[in-house]
Amino acid sequence: MFGIGAGVSFFVNYSHKNLPVQSSPAISTPVPAGTEYASVRELAEQMSRPGGFTSEGLVTYLQERIRTLDPQLRSVIELNPQALETARALDQERANGQVRGPLHGIPILLKDTIETQGMQTSAGAFALVGAPAGKNAPLVDYLISQGAIVLAKTNMTELAGFRGTPDGWSSRGGQTRNPHHPDADVGGSSSGSAAAVAAGLAPLAVGAETNGSIIVPAALNGVVGLKPSVGLLDRDGIIPASQHQDTPGPMARSVFDVALMLNAMSARKSHDSASVEVDYTKLLVPDALKGKRIGYPVTFTANGEVQALENSAQFSKTLEVLEAQGAVLVPINLRIADASGYEKLLLSDVKEELNGYLAKRTGLPVKSLTELIKFNEDRDGKDTDHQPDLKKINDSTLDPASRETAWNELIQDFRSTVDEPIKTHTLDAIVSDFDTNSYFGVAVAGYPGITVPSGTTEDGLPTAAHFFGTRLSEPTLLAVAHGYEQAAQAATKPEL
Repeated sequence: MFGIGAGVSFFVNYSHKNLPVQSSPAISTPVPAGTEYASVRELAEQMSRPGGFTSEGLVTYLQERIRTLDPQLRSVIELNPQALETARALDQERANGQVRGPLHGIPILLKDTIETQGMQTSAGAFALVGAPAGKNAPLVDYLISQGAIVLAKTNMTELAGFRGTPDGWSSRGGQTRNPHHPDADVGGSSSGSAAAVAAGLAPLAVGAETNGSIIVPAALNGVVGLKPSVGLLDRDGIIPASQHQDTPGPMARSVFDVALMLNAMSARKSHDSASVEVDYTKLLVPDALKGKRIGYPVTFTANGEVQALENSAQFSKTLEVLEAQGAVLVPINLRIADASGYEKLLLSDVKEELNGYLAKRTGLPVKSLTELIKFNEDRDGKDTDHQPDLKKINDSTLDPASRETAWNELIQDFRSTVDEPIKTHTLDAIVSDFDTNSYFGVAVAGYPGITVPSGTTEDGLPTAAHFFGTRLSEPTLLAVAHGYEQAAQAATKPEL
């Protein structure tokens, strides 16, 4: 265990038996078993009624759950040593009649790419462990201003998958496990955020995505994950990969809680934001699906050839639920855009933006991608190529002017694959089986998508439906996803 900054600790080997036990005054009302799976509204109701438990009690309860379960899951990489103190202050505010909003006193988790004052922001990499972040990312300040409590930072695929290591593994945090089965795919790169929410370690988490990093782990761990339109949420203070695709996003166990988070996360505008004042819970009402025109792919076109899609039994059931709730299902053809130049463009973006971030970030062992690669070689040796993607990124030679022109053409092509069927068939949204990997094209387009649990496989692992649409269609997507979720009731709890 190393001491970093004034009174701040982090754990190199992440040994839970060494986690500091913070003292707290006696809590009059114990937090009952099962509270770990309560919704935000249920938690707020408990904390607001006479005789209910406090936020301090809830934080204590979840900290103990982390200490008990997470040595196996390895979803949490660092506890916030100020969480209990913050909870006490928020309890006092509530007692004084001051409630900041629906997230008042609610614990949240943050992916380890999001700068958090007094805590490490390392993307799971030892090379980025040093002086704690000097301030919060604006997104974190927005959440705190609404009363949310940063409970911990979450483990992730190291460097958001750009080191070239297995999903959910980082040198700092180890291998995150899927709480539904330790050998199941956990997804990446927001692995810890999804696994921890699924395991009841916190009700809410913030993930971040370039391509699939929210949607994939949310689907595989059986929780709800929203990847917003690129630019909707503030990205300052988040370790970057590509300005063309990066976005933070909320993860929770229900669509309503995701919408509450999105309200808090978009509370203030920034130069990066395309948002307007929207209450993302407004359309989450009974009969939200009635009359909604929802497209679903029955064929796809790739390289000019039309091929049929065979629905899984699980996805066929999803369509049945949607239709039973009054949705108008429209079969569509989904064109697959040409992604042949995508990897080259993305890796070139990562090289420029990661180098720029490291150069500006103070107190870290490395200041550039070249130094990062050398750090890893010095620490882990050169006998095995344990950072193939980092080396490919560092070898990129694409010039910025050529890259921007190519990006614009690529993004427009990918956007048209979503826009065309929506316009042609006057659709409110499109739904697909998560297993079709539709999230890839949605991410390249910079468009929003949300994954919702749809049941389980024969092996008991979560399945998911993926709803997506055109730019800034989040209110409609949330409404459709909520309507499906409430009718399907398909989410399952892991047998930990």
